[in-house]
Amino acid sequence: MRRRTRSNIAVGVLLILLGALFLAQHFIPDLRIFLNFSWPMIVIGVGVFLFILGLLLGAPGMAVPAAIVSGIGGLLYWQNATGNWESWSYAWTLILGFIGIGAILAGLLGEHPRQSLREGLNLIIISVVLFFVFASITGGPNLLGPYWPVLIILLGVWLLVRAALFSRKKGV
Repeated sequence: MRRRTRSNIAVGVLLILLGALFLAQHFIPDLRIFLNFSWPMIVIGVGVFLFILGLLLGAPGMAVPAAIVSGIGGLLYWQNATGNWESWSYAWTLILGFIGIGAILAGLLGEHPRQSLREGLNLIIISVVLFFVFASITGGPNLLGPYWPVLIILLGVWLLVRAALFSRKKGV
């Protein structure tokens, strides 16, 4: 993708997001309370800046740190809004998922698309499993009750199947 095209995409996405935000606040006044620009919004803004910078520089790999910073900013925003700071004891596991999202975005922007999609989805799956396991252990939302160890078993089976398929494709 040419540099000028990337620049146009970056500016276009930024304008669409800004316009959508202002339009939503105009038609839904209660949204102004929800979208208060507290300190976590600065962290999210830094992540968005990194993403746009990557687009402008022609560096799709910048989507990974951008997704990490924005994701952590989103977690901090939620924790600041709810006061549920103890959720960090299990919410940190979502960082792997943020890396996966960044890898998928980098792939969509042209950096090894198939490999990035596969690796990104793998990281998201591992992140979700770890989130539920750590949430169950540390007193967070326990959606699976006493059956949360089944997630660990399924993750192990999934890794074994993936390894077997990968070794078969490579002929190892």
